[in-house]
Amino acid sequence: MVTTRALQCSAALVAAGLVLTACGSSSDSGSGAPDGNTSFEGRGPITYVAGKDASGVVQKVIDSWNKQHPKEKVTFIQLPTDADAQRQQMIQNAETKSDAYTVLSLDVVWTSEFAAHQWIAKLPEKQFPLSKMLKPVVETAKYRGGLYAAPSSSDGGLLYYRSDLLKKAGISKPPTTWEQMTADCAKIKKLPEAKDMSCYAGQLQKYEGLTVNFSEAVNSASGVVTDAGGKPDVDTPAAKKGLDFLVDSVKDGTIPKEAITYQEEDSRQAFQSGKLIFLRNWPYVYSLAGKSKVAGKYAVAPLPGLNGPGSSSLGGHNLALSSYAKNKATALDFMKFYTSEQSTETFLKEASAAPPYASQYTDPSLVKQYPYLPVLKESVERAVPRPRVVQYGDVTAAIQQEAYAALNGDKSSAQALKDLQASLQKLTGQ
Repeated sequence: MVTTRALQCSAALVAAGLVLTACGSSSDSGSGAPDGNTSFEGRGPITYVAGKDASGVVQKVIDSWNKQHPKEKVTFIQLPTDADAQRQQMIQNAETKSDAYTVLSLDVVWTSEFAAHQWIAKLPEKQFPLSKMLKPVVETAKYRGGLYAAPSSSDGGLLYYRSDLLKKAGISKPPTTWEQMTADCAKIKKLPEAKDMSCYAGQLQKYEGLTVNFSEAVNSASGVVTDAGGKPDVDTPAAKKGLDFLVDSVKDGTIPKEAITYQEEDSRQAFQSGKLIFLRNWPYVYSLAGKSKVAGKYAVAPLPGLNGPGSSSLGGHNLALSSYAKNKATALDFMKFYTSEQSTETFLKEASAAPPYASQYTDPSLVKQYPYLPVLKESVERAVPRPRVVQYGDVTAAIQQEAYAALNGDKSSAQALKDLQASLQKLTGQ
């Protein structure tokens, strides 16, 4: 079992949402400071730290490990659903050099920041089947050429739509542009059962989801937030067209006003309860919506853009090993188990999680069972990474502040982008 002190401290961290003092373990097996030469030693109980699991599959996979490794059990520590809160708690834990957290489920955009600060250990690259994985996914796990995380799941944004209503309105295929989506909504809303529905929503609350939705809008209008070298470039006509799509859609009601309070789960519930015709969200929604009142009435398509199919932000999670964790040998084996083809297929089947392995998108048996896989693969391959910068927390906060100001009407799109450009230049030194 995990030491009493570690469990008590872990519980306190989750309950309080902050770290007040460093948590230590009574065991010294496998300790290792972040010196770049991690020793993967020590066996025994560990913890797995991730956001709240709505699917229930995470604990199922952990239970499978625990059954096979009774002396090396994993305790699942669930953090808040909000990605920003997860990141903050993980950082606070690392800054106190606590061993309460062992294996961390990191959003793909956090790798550079956590690696640069030596909060996570460099991994033995040859021990993971990276050649079998999608290249864009593998790149999210690297920092300065080294592997600092193991790809666990990928993610690409999808356009969920009410296929039953499109069919009834005489629309043969989902929209590929924002203009087509708006026109389709106008036709559908003439149906008696759809007159009170809203057209479209994503995640526009002031949190990481807004950075994702803003970035997707900019990229889908042929703009960029930062270029390949991390240089900011948002004060452009293309970026303005992207932000204008979101701002104007809120103004004219295409996007409901309440969408500026939506996170992933809020928007999922709105779609499942019949409030939305179109929804931008992640693959995990697919299986959950199939158990709701819209079961059998929806399908997915690539995100629309200004002049054609848009670009998703590249999402997903990677498993990283805390530099201050005990029992690193156990942790490494658990990471291999959790990110194996067998485990990722379980997550695909039971939680609609996008797998990191290329073959799983074309496996005939899986495609027959999950017909959205080809669309999802297209989304992942077309996806654009969010800014891969060391100061990601500050960069995403700046994006959220300016984008939210424009959505609220506190600033024009042009002013918000001008201010954002200045902030990002200062933060990145470019």
